[in-house]
Amino acid sequence: MEFVITNHARERMVKYDIDEETLLKCLKNHDDVVIGYDGRKIFHLNLNGYVLRVVVEESKEIKTVVTVYKARKNRYEI
Repeated sequence: MEFVITNHARERMVKYDIDEETLLKCLKNHDDVVIGYDGRKIFHLNLNGYVLRVVVEESKEIKTVVTVYKARKNRYEI
């Protein structure tokens, strides 16, 4: 899967200590995918007591990682 990572998503990766390898793992081997605001896909990956959430906006030409963050596992049923 080819994608572009926005500056905002890269800033979030630094804030939450998420490397690109972990981001790719979530996109390729996720535990769940849900549909979010305006049809965006939200990929979930269980990660050490947290859920890694990667929000992706897709068009025919490009897949864009909009944001990424860790959330408490008990907030999401996956």
